[in-house]
Amino acid sequence: MRPYPESSKVFIRYDLNTLHRDFTPTKSDAKLPRSTLQDVINTVVAGECENISEVVNEALKQYPPLEVIEQGLINGMEKVGHLWEERIYYLPQTLAASDTMQIGLEICEAKMGHSGWKKAVVVTHTAEGDLHDLGQKIVNALLSASGFQVIDLGKDVPVEEVVAAVEKYHPVMLTGTAGLTLTMNAFERISHELSYRGLELPFVCGGGGGVTADFVNSFQYGIYGTDAAQAPPMAVDALTGKSWLEIRKKYNGI
Repeated sequence: MRPYPESSKVFIRYDLNTLHRDFTPTKSDAKLPRSTLQDVINTVVAGECENISEVVNEALKQYPPLEVIEQGLINGMEKVGHLWEERIYYLPQTLAASDTMQIGLEICEAKMGHSGWKKAVVVTHTAEGDLHDLGQKIVNALLSASGFQVIDLGKDVPVEEVVAAVEKYHPVMLTGTAGLTLTMNAFERISHELSYRGLELPFVCGGGGGVTADFVNSFQYGIYGTDAAQAPPMAVDALTGKSWLEIRKKYNGI
């Protein structure tokens, strides 16, 4: 049997071919000349995990680690965030870019000898009993793209572990996803436990099944998220001092 004549194109990233390899500079990086920093940006946007180590190490020969992080890695993920909002990028591209950025961050942080550049911490999880964490993965990627440190507790997380993570990491926001009516009740139990321990913070809940605005707004700290893209601006609101009630009113109207 002869091979299909177009088999050489099986592994082509057609999504990247629809974009310019060098992205138009934004106001924040227009002053930058063509440099290794631009290579870092392009590599993150392309989600090229296999190339980021070489590119970042090259950039570190010319720039301090913090500048590589802020002007290269974070700048690249901000562009990924815009591509997500414009529905040019979807989950695979966003996750690939997030993984690429994380590899670069680890290299830069090792060079600095410490971490501490991130805006703030957000704890994320998928509800106890629920194994469907696709929504959480999207939230994680978008929060990382916006410069937040994500503490990913994973899927099927017991209520006690969620509350313990809030006590340990002191996040500006907690998020939970649930795709099943049977598992969403964990959110209400988390709310009660947070209240009992005096841990007040925005608790953004989303998912499918019976996770509705009426349900989430029925318990303390609860804020209903209609789309993963709302997670970063909600976290920014929390970081700037807005209370959970103010954030609920802004996004849920009550």
